[in-house]
Amino acid sequence: MDRLFTPDEARALLPGILEEAREIVAARADLAEIAFDREAAGVSRLGGLPEIKAIEARIQETLSRWTDQGIEVKGVAPLLIDFPAVLDGVSVRLCWIEGERELAWYHRTYLGFPG
Repeated sequence: MDRLFTPDEARALLPGILEEAREIVAARADLAEIAFDREAAGVSRLGGLPEIKAIEARIQETLSRWTDQGIEVKGVAPLLIDFPAVLDGVSVRLCWIEGERELAWYHRTYLGFPG
């Protein structure tokens, strides 16, 4: 059975997720800068293909760590994650989207943002 989170369990994980999310946002910005520079000038001060692959691998490593914990990654830009849960006998997802500082929303499992 897939992991279910209580609201308290999900909230306890959020500080670490927020820190890792900041790293992913910075990595996405680096990828965008490299792509822009390479398109405009053919080179980037941030590097080339090896650096792109390394940044992408770091992002994927974090996303995999989240999914290994039972967290559902619904989007990467913006970051959108769901924590499977049951509230009052109903299957729901406790959701967090990039830019929020806390876990404040939930939706029934079959509703929410497409992911």
